[in-house]
Amino acid sequence: MSFNKLTDEEIRIIENKGTEMPFTGEYNDFSKTGIFTCKKCDTALYNSENKFSSGCGWPSFDDNIKDAVTRVPDKDGRRIEIVCSNCGGHLGHVFEGEGFTSKDTRHCVNSLSLNFKCFESSQK
Repeated sequence: MSFNKLTDEEIRIIENKGTEMPFTGEYNDFSKTGIFTCKKCDTALYNSENKFSSGCGWPSFDDNIKDAVTRVPDKDGRRIEIVCSNCGGHLGHVFEGEGFTSKDTRHCVNSLSLNFKCFESSQK
């Protein structure tokens, strides 16, 4: 399987399970209509309709595209890591029980783990 070329910072986050600084990512305050894909392998991960503003500093989603995201226990023993089901690239963490949406789930995702594809031709 071939993967997209990543920058050093993308490698730090996606392959080495790093975290970007809060409120710095391209997709934190972003509301266009489309699909968010894995930066490493282009797998469709999240529909924009599932994105919401949580105020946490990273893009937040209350659901993923079916079978696109895998949950694994984090090495810290407290959190649940989320990775791309196709390539295993680190996306961020998932939290439940916070009450932000009716689904009561928040996927907290690094912008650098994502690409975006618009549905509307007038958006870029």
